[in-house]
Amino acid sequence: MSSTTGLLAYCRQGFEPELAAELTERAALAGFAGYARAQRNDGHVVFVCEEAQALDRALPWRDLIFARQKLRLLAELRGIDPKDRITPLLAALAGSGRYGDLWVEHPDSDSAKPLAGLARSFGNALRPALRKAGFLSEKDDARLPRLHVVFVQGDHLFLCVADARDSAPWPLGIPRLKLLPDAPSRSALKLEEAFLSLLDERQRETLLRPGMTAADLGAAPGGWTWVLTRHHLRVTSVDNGPLREHVLATGLVEHLRADGFHWKPSQPLDWMVCDMVEQPRRVAERMAYWFREGWCRHAVFNLKLPMKKRWDETKLCLDLFAEQAGRSLEVRARQLYHDREEITVFATPG
Repeated sequence: MSSTTGLLAYCRQGFEPELAAELTERAALAGFAGYARAQRNDGHVVFVCEEAQALDRALPWRDLIFARQKLRLLAELRGIDPKDRITPLLAALAGSGRYGDLWVEHPDSDSAKPLAGLARSFGNALRPALRKAGFLSEKDDARLPRLHVVFVQGDHLFLCVADARDSAPWPLGIPRLKLLPDAPSRSALKLEEAFLSLLDERQRETLLRPGMTAADLGAAPGGWTWVLTRHHLRVTSVDNGPLREHVLATGLVEHLRADGFHWKPSQPLDWMVCDMVEQPRRVAERMAYWFREGWCRHAVFNLKLPMKKRWDETKLCLDLFAEQAGRSLEVRARQLYHDREEITVFATPG
């Protein structure tokens, strides 16, 4: 057993360097010393820090961009005997307190996905053992911390804890969304996930009301417009390309054949969304211009990242957007599960 303390965070496979850089910089800015352990394509990063509990509070999950999930490390167990994984795990938990739920997981990586069966079967065996030892409540209790057992190999796992109020509410940090048959494109899942991940429950209730107005820039074939109409918003879809007929048939859509990057509305709108393939700095500047001119109140937009220095480009674009927007905004950004080489940004008056 290792006495490693710090944070464990999941990420999209291949983005471990970006997450490591983000955690290192944010920890330093918060006044914490530590270092990141990361290997490309592992799907997770360990940030080693002696002040793990304080660091956990200082880096809220909602503020992290490249982390799908954020957990506080309790212990790292290597070389576990496959014939008895439970005994060393219970020993490592001694004195750690009581937990309201148990999640047994693995990173979302090619090397760790084969561990899914082990995670399921081990969870079934571990749960009653934890209850018998007094570590786990008889029924799920969201008031208590959540225990995570994270397998990275059959004989190598992390013991972690999460506060349900400061962590992703989905196993592996992945919201399981279903692509409906009438969705015009898979990109619809990005906007659905953005509303689920970047807006809190109150904002979803108050900012997505029937009858609100929106613009979808670069709308074709209509995936994001379709999502907006499912919330009963009236949408101006701007693109020189065609939209799917059933999207237009909702009666909530006006299709303008124009360049979405340069089009402007005739009156202020409640929402602007944009998933156009443009240089991220150009997109950040254009989105800021929309806010500076008062053309929209809320926005969701994507920033397509370069292949190198993606953390640096992310910071630059978000800083550029905040500086040029000309007003106080609440900004949340995340690399969503349904994103690829990009991040998604939500902005609303702060």
